[in-house]
Amino acid sequence: MPTSTAIFWPVIVQVALIHAVYFLMLKRRYRAVRTGLAKPQDYWVPAIEPAPSATAARSLINQFELPVLFFLVCILLYMTAGVNDVVLATAWLFVLSRFAHAYVHVTSNRLRIRQRLFVVGFVLNSILWLLFAVHIAGI
Repeated sequence: MPTSTAIFWPVIVQVALIHAVYFLMLKRRYRAVRTGLAKPQDYWVPAIEPAPSATAARSLINQFELPVLFFLVCILLYMTAGVNDVVLATAWLFVLSRFAHAYVHVTSNRLRIRQRLFVVGFVLNSILWLLFAVHIAGI
């Protein structure tokens, strides 16, 4: 596989994470209604959503914040032939950090751990953008 298209594997895995969190949220919402913890109309106003499905929903929202910048930089790196082994390693580490962040978010939801994992992902995303800037600057 060419290095240039290898950048799309971490993108595909990140998208798979988003789908998994969607599935988990739907499963938890269905269970909450089935067990009587919530009524279908409770989901009209997310503020009254039961905690198990609310954490999954919030985790899903997180997947459309920082990862959007990840998707964009991966496409830009591909389009400008800026993909190399360092970029690929950084992209994979970013995706791993997002998996860890999502796991903590939908399980223990321990803020201190979640925050640290977010910062790791943020730094890795920033590094990808820095690598892209260096690449297009020709440095």
